[in-house]
Amino acid sequence: MDIYVDADACPVKDEIITIALRHKKTVYMVCNGGIRPYGHELIQLVIVPSGADEADKWIAEAITAGDVLITNDIPLAAKAVEKQAITLRPDGSLIHEKNIGNILATRDLMADVRAADPFHQSKSKPFSSNDKGRFKQQLDQFLRQ
Repeated sequence: MDIYVDADACPVKDEIITIALRHKKTVYMVCNGGIRPYGHELIQLVIVPSGADEADKWIAEAITAGDVLITNDIPLAAKAVEKQAITLRPDGSLIHEKNIGNILATRDLMADVRAADPFHQSKSKPFSSNDKGRFKQQLDQFLRQ
């Protein structure tokens, strides 16, 4: 079981590293650059070429069943779920085969709303310490299994 992180905008990188090292799991921090390497052999920095979705493509190709993915990218999460990977959002919510359809449909609906009304303001909630705590608990639980 390896951990793949869509790392460019991930707010829980430090927490992932701490928990992964405790469980002696390899982490692949995949990004387009701008993240410093971590000085431990279990934490691998993967820098992909700049361009749309290059990190997502690399992760989708590399991830396998039973691996863990941390991402907020819904299409990438759908590919990971299809490969039977454990998929977590940074807020600790789990994406799986039973909810990915609804998540994709909501994403598409909101894209249509934004396209129809460019002044539409999203009402997403800010990332909180409760989200971070829930994430840490979920990741630790999956790595214990």
